[in-house]
Amino acid sequence: MISINLTQKIAATPSQIRDVLLEHDQLNRFFNADFQLINKQDEGEVAGGKGAVRQVSMLGVKFKEKIISADNQRISYQIVGNKPVAEHRGDIYFCEDNKTLIPMTEVTYKISCKAPWWLSSFVLGFFINKDIKQALYKLAINFEDGAI
Repeated sequence: MISINLTQKIAATPSQIRDVLLEHDQLNRFFNADFQLINKQDEGEVAGGKGAVRQVSMLGVKFKEKIISADNQRISYQIVGNKPVAEHRGDIYFCEDNKTLIPMTEVTYKISCKAPWWLSSFVLGFFINKDIKQALYKLAINFEDGAI
């Protein structure tokens, strides 16, 4: 099982970060993939939130991700099916720091999944870790160089 756990401080409120991360068609600004919203969120949910399904295109592979929940504390999503990885789960947590004069949020991005039989978990974990680290950095830059 692969487990990724990365943290980044971002100069924004949890709701600002959540809203940017739920703009599915714009996520290629941060991640090395293209995203297309194919099903909207459930009725009464935040835009792009719970129930939304997006198609992800990365390195010639296409797969779907479904948003399980989305609020000011967390976004949870999972890959629909077992390809390109099995038992995938992504959780992005938002913890607001109320001790600063400007809005500041600690974002913790956790991913767990199983690599396919033909690919080393170590190698896949390395590339997932690198991609998420880069995405968190770009997300921080998006909020006026607010990374700490």
